[in-house]
Amino acid sequence: MRLFLYYLLVLGSNYVISTYGPHQRAQMTGDILLGGLFPMHFGVASKDQDLAARPESTQCVRFNFRGFRWLQAMIFAIEEINNSSILLPNITLGYRIFDTCNTVSKALEATLSFVAQNKIDSLNLDEFCNCTDHIPSTIAVVGAAGSAVSTAVANLLGLFYIPQISYASSSRLLSNKNQYKSFMRTIPTDEYQATAMADIIEYFQWNWVIAVASDDDYGRPGIEKFEKEMEERDICIHLNELISQYFEDHEIRALADRIENSTAKVIVVFAGGPDIEPLIKEMVRRNITDRTWLASEAWASSSLIAKPEYLDVVGGTIGFALRAGLIPGFREFLQQVQPKKDSHNEFVREFWEETFNCYLEDSPRLQESENGSTSFRPLCTGEEDITSVETPYLDYTHLRISYNAYVAVYSIAQALQDIFTCTPGRGLFANNSCADIRKIEAWQVLKQLRHLNYTNSIGEKMQFDENAELVANYTIINWQRSTEDGSVMFKEVGYYNIHAKRGGKLSIDKTKILWNGYYSEVPFSNCSEDCEPGTRKGIIDSMPTCCFECTECSDGEFSNHRDASVCTKCPNNSWSNGNHTFCFLKEIEFLSWTEPFGIALAICAVVGVVLTVFVMGVFIRFRNTPIVKATNRELSYVLLFSLICCFSSSLIFIGEPQDWTCRLRQPAFGISFVLCISCILVKTNRVLLVFEAKIPTSLHRKWWGLNLQFLLVFLFTFVQVTICVVWLYNAPPSSYRNYDIDEIIFITCNEGSVMALGFLIGYTCLLAAICFFFAFKSRKLPENFTEAKFITFSMLIFFIVWISFIPAYFSTYGKFVAAVEAIAILASSFGQLACIFFNKVYIILFKPSRNTIEEVRCSTAAHAFKVAAKATLKHSTVLRKKSGSFGGSSSSTPSSSISLKTNGNDCDTTSGRHKPRVSFGSGTVTLSLSFEESRRSSLI
Repeated sequence: MRLFLYYLLVLGSNYVISTYGPHQRAQMTGDILLGGLFPMHFGVASKDQDLAARPESTQCVRFNFRGFRWLQAMIFAIEEINNSSILLPNITLGYRIFDTCNTVSKALEATLSFVAQNKIDSLNLDEFCNCTDHIPSTIAVVGAAGSAVSTAVANLLGLFYIPQISYASSSRLLSNKNQYKSFMRTIPTDEYQATAMADIIEYFQWNWVIAVASDDDYGRPGIEKFEKEMEERDICIHLNELISQYFEDHEIRALADRIENSTAKVIVVFAGGPDIEPLIKEMVRRNITDRTWLASEAWASSSLIAKPEYLDVVGGTIGFALRAGLIPGFREFLQQVQPKKDSHNEFVREFWEETFNCYLEDSPRLQESENGSTSFRPLCTGEEDITSVETPYLDYTHLRISYNAYVAVYSIAQALQDIFTCTPGRGLFANNSCADIRKIEAWQVLKQLRHLNYTNSIGEKMQFDENAELVANYTIINWQRSTEDGSVMFKEVGYYNIHAKRGGKLSIDKTKILWNGYYSEVPFSNCSEDCEPGTRKGIIDSMPTCCFECTECSDGEFSNHRDASVCTKCPNNSWSNGNHTFCFLKEIEFLSWTEPFGIALAICAVVGVVLTVFVMGVFIRFRNTPIVKATNRELSYVLLFSLICCFSSSLIFIGEPQDWTCRLRQPAFGISFVLCISCILVKTNRVLLVFEAKIPTSLHRKWWGLNLQFLLVFLFTFVQVTICVVWLYNAPPSSYRNYDIDEIIFITCNEGSVMALGFLIGYTCLLAAICFFFAFKSRKLPENFTEAKFITFSMLIFFIVWISFIPAYFSTYGKFVAAVEAIAILASSFGQLACIFFNKVYIILFKPSRNTIEEVRCSTAAHAFKVAAKATLKHSTVLRKKSGSFGGSSSSTPSSSISLKTNGNDCDTTSGRHKPRVSFGSGTVTLSLSFEESRRSSLI
C-alpha cells in the first residue's frame, strides 16, 4: 500500500513539473534553480465568470516592455554567473520565470509551482525511483514587482522559508519580519519615499494638495505614511482618493470631477502606472493642464504614462526614481534578442510581435486573427532589426528596476558562493556547520542571505539591514519634452539622501525644472494667498488650518517674511513700523537739559537761586537795620538758605534719571521744604507768643531764646530726615525704564514706596498747615515784625500748589511726572520768597525812611493802642447794655484816656479827624484817645 502511495506521488510529481504553473514562461535547467516573477503584462482582461462551464484562465493583456527588460536583466545576470570562473565554479544556475500579469491571482498561480516542487522534493523519493528528468527545487525567487503582488507571494513563500528578493516592491508593510519571514528587497521602503514627498512639498511651500493612491498594499500604506508626514508639517490634503485600473468609467469621471473642482494644484500619486493610467486619460480628454503631479517611484518613469500625447497634462511631473546602476554588456545583450535564438524564453515571441506589430508564422495569435477575434497584423520573420524601432525595452540610459533585479540575482549567487566556500566549524548552521551546496535547501539560502556582506564588481558594498532591505537613495526627475523628437525626457533635477540628517536630505536645482512642461515659475498650490510681511495667518471657522485670512499684526508686533503664522513681538526697546514689517528702536525720553521745557525749568531754578542769594546779600548788608532785626535775622538766614536748597533740588529732576539722582531728589526736596517751613513756623509763633503775653517775663525770654528756636527747627527737620532714611533703607528709589508707551521709552524714577513719598509730602503739609494757623492768628501784629498777611498768603500758595500736585502727579506719566514736581517745587519756593522777603527788600532798598526805629516803635505803639481801644470799647458796650436794661436812658459819649510811659522822641501824626495823638517827652509818653459814639435813635 505504501509503495502504491509513493508511486502515485511520483506520477503526480511528473505531472506537476510538466504542466503546473502558467504555460508561458522562461525556463532553463541547472544545478540550482532560481524562480522569477515579472509583470510581462499590465493586467488581465475583465471577464464575468458565470460558471456555466469550466472556468478558463484569464487572459493577460497589454504587453509591458519595461517588465520584459527586467526579466532580461535576471537572465543576463544568471548567464554572467554561469560563465564566471570565480563565482560558483562548476555549478550552473537555472531559472523558471513566470508572468504575474500585475495581478495577485496570476502571481499565486506561478508561486504554487515553486512551492509544489519544493514540497514534493521534501518527500525524498529517490529510493523508490530514478528521476532522471527531475527538476531541482527552487531555492530562491526574484520578484515580484508590485507591492500587492509581493505581499500575497510572500505569505505563501514564507510558509516554506523560500527566500524572496523583490526588485520593485516598496510597501512599508513588507518590512514586518514577523509576518513576512522570507521577504527581502533591493529597493528602499516607502517609509522613506513618503517622507521625501512631504519634504518636497514643504520645500516648494505648498500646503494644499490632492492625494491619490492605488487601492492595494502599495498605495494604502504609502499614502497613510504620507498623511502622517503632512500632519507633522501642518500641510493639508484637500482630497484623499483611492484608484484602481479596474474602476468603472463613471468612477473615473467622478474622480476627475473632484480633482477638476479642487483648488489644489498639486496631485500626489502613490500608485503604479496601470492604476493611474485611466485617470490620466480622462484628464487628457478634459484638457486639464494646470495641475502638477508628484509621482512615486512606481510610475515615475512608467512607459504607460510617459507618452508624448499625455505630456500636456503630465508635463512637469516631479518623480522619485531609484538610483540608476551600471550593468556592463547589458546593452548588447538586449539588442541580441531574437525569437529563434531565445527558444527557452517564450516571452520573446510576444515581445517581437508587439514591437513590430506583426505575427510570427507559428504564433497562436495568428490563428485568432484569422478567426476574427483579434485585429489583423502582417507576418514577420523574426529576423528584423530590433535597433530600428524605439521601445521602452531598449531604454537602457537609466537602469533602475533592471539594476535592482540584477543585484538580486547576484545577491543570491553570492550567498551560494559563501555556502560553497564555507569552512567547517565556521558556518552559520548548527554547531557552526556548513550546508552542502549539492543538496542546498531554500531555508539555508535564506539564512545565508541574512548575513550577506560583499562588494560587487563595481565596488559597491552590498548588505541587507535588519529589515532585509538594501538601503538606497532616490533620484528626483522632472518630466520634460525633448526638443529633438517631442518625446518624454526624464531630467534629473536633484536627489534625496536617506542617510543624511534632517534638513540636509533633499537637494534640488530649481533652475532645471520646467513646470507643466513649459514654465520656470513654481506653481501655486495653497488654500489661501500668502500673507504679505506685516500680516499673519488668521483662522477661518470650519476650514482647515491651511485656509486662513491675512490679519495685520498688532502694534508692537511684526512679521518680516511671507506667510507668517504668528507675529513676533518687538523687544521692549523697540516698536513696529507702520507696515509692521520690522521693529525700530524706541525713542528714549526724559526731562532733558536740552529740550525747551527742561531749559525753562533750569532757568527758573537758577533765577530763584540768584534772587534768593540777592535777598540774602541784602539782608547781610543791612543786617543792623530795624526791619532785618525785627524779622529775626538769624532765622531769616536759615530760611533763605533753605530756599536756595529748594530751588536747587528742582534741578535734580532734570536730566536722565540715574539711581543716585532718584534717591537724592525726593529727600533733598522734602528736607529743604521742611527746613524752610520750620523757620517760618518758629519765627511766627515766637512773635505771636511775645505780643499775646500780657507781662513778658524772664520765663518767656528764656524759652523763646535763639537757641530754643534753632532746636525746634532742628527737631522738625530731623523728623523729615528720619522719614527719608527709613525710606532709602527699606525701598530705595531707582531708575526705571517704562516700555508701556508706544514708540517711546520713558526713563523715570521708581519711587520705591508711594507710601513713603506720601509721608514725606504729608509731613511737609502738616507743618505748613500749623504755620498757616499761626500766621493767620498773627495777621494783626505789627507789620514790621511778622508780615502775617504775606506769610498767610504764601502758605495759601503752598497749599494750592501741592493740592494741585497730587492729581497731576498720578495722572501724568513719563518725563512729565518729574516736570510736574519740579514746577510745584519752583512755584511754592517762589511763593515763599516773594511773599516773605520781597516787601522787606523793597523797603530796605527803595523806602529807607520806613526802615527806622521810630517807624518800628510807632507801629508797635499803634498796635498796642488798637488792642486797648478794642478792649475799652468792648467793656463800655457791656455796661451800656446793662444800664439800658434798667432805665433805657440814652448814654452820653464816653471818654477815656490811656497813659503809657516810654522813652523816645515825639511822634506826631497828621490829624483831620479825631485820631490818636501820641506825644513823646524825655522819658515819658502820654497817649490820649477821644472818641464819640453817636447816639442811637432808639433803644436797644
